Amino acid sequence: MRPLRTSGTTTSLRTGCPRVPLCSPRLSFLLPLLVFALGSTACSKGTPTAPADKAAVGAPVTESASTPATDTTSPDSGPLPQIDSKRTFQYIKEIVAFGTRPMGSENHKKVENYITSHLKGDQVEDDAFAADTVEGKFPVRNIIAKYPGTKDGIIVILGHYDTNYPLRNIGFVGANDGGSSTAILLEYANHLRGKKRDGYSVWLVWTDGEEAVRQWSETDSLYGTRHLAEKWEKDGTLKKIKALFVMDMIGDADLNIDRDTNSTPWLLDLVYQAAERSGVQSHFYARAGAMDDDHLPFVKRGVPSIDVIDLDYGYNNVFHHTAQDTIDKLSPRSLEIVGNTVLEAIRMLDRR
Repeated sequence: MRPLRTSGTTTSLRTGCPRVPLCSPRLSFLLPLLVFALGSTACSKGTPTAPADKAAVGAPVTESASTPATDTTSPDSGPLPQIDSKRTFQYIKEIVAFGTRPMGSENHKKVENYITSHLKGDQVEDDAFAADTVEGKFPVRNIIAKYPGTKDGIIVILGHYDTNYPLRNIGFVGANDGGSSTAILLEYANHLRGKKRDGYSVWLVWTDGEEAVRQWSETDSLYGTRHLAEKWEKDGTLKKIKALFVMDMIGDADLNIDRDTNSTPWLLDLVYQAAERSGVQSHFYARAGAMDDDHLPFVKRGVPSIDVIDLDYGYNNVFHHTAQDTIDKLSPRSLEIVGNTVLEAIRMLDRR
């Protein structure tokens, strides 16, 4: 995701939630400090001095995407979903141990193999292609695991596994940015495999090429999802998607998920309702801002989509796109909060 562009001020939505002095993209009197602190560099979500870069473009939400299915079910008293946060955290440790993982690198290939080794026996497909970039051609591979359900329609969960290309020589291991998203999808696979879901089919997509190779722009970023959205538009898959979730930077020990104004409003509300049901809503939506992230190619095609992201990583976003994005900044509890909340939101979708 790219550094935050402050085209407008972000607002605190719930005074009862924990507050962070900055909006992330991903308090109007602090705007000058934000611009100074986050600066700008040549990378997707932001680099050591970049404004938090998954936040910017005001992609329109279509009327169909903004209209939720009517919930006619009775009040929910079902059990809350529960991920294994310790196992998820261990996945991140193992991913980070590979080192920096930009597109085209040997370590990137190792992570591809790591992901697929955890999906043996699952229905797995590749969306592989060569991306033309300002730094030349790069191999890009989206890894898709499909878990069938009893209802017509698909829920898609995306998370990128590449790390920032411009930061490849500073030891950037992306524990949160790239590591946490990869790990939570592996944990979701553990929950989904083995039996047919009583609900929509769920597709997990480990996306590649999310990061820019030089400077975040509409053409230098989101390589994997731009290709996948176009492919799914052509083959009719997009019409079957009921909701699309992007998981990004969800492990911050000081967790506060942003309310992304580029996301579909009813999905934002659904996730908050799921958080309320678990009693963790104080970790959601104290900030609002427009995020540039892997959901945008789908939002622009009318797919109901949400970016689940905490883009205030460290005070004034100090850890984002720096060598300090390391495992010690993350918490299994944060992974548990976000992981369980999204699973609950999906369960709520199944009941509609």
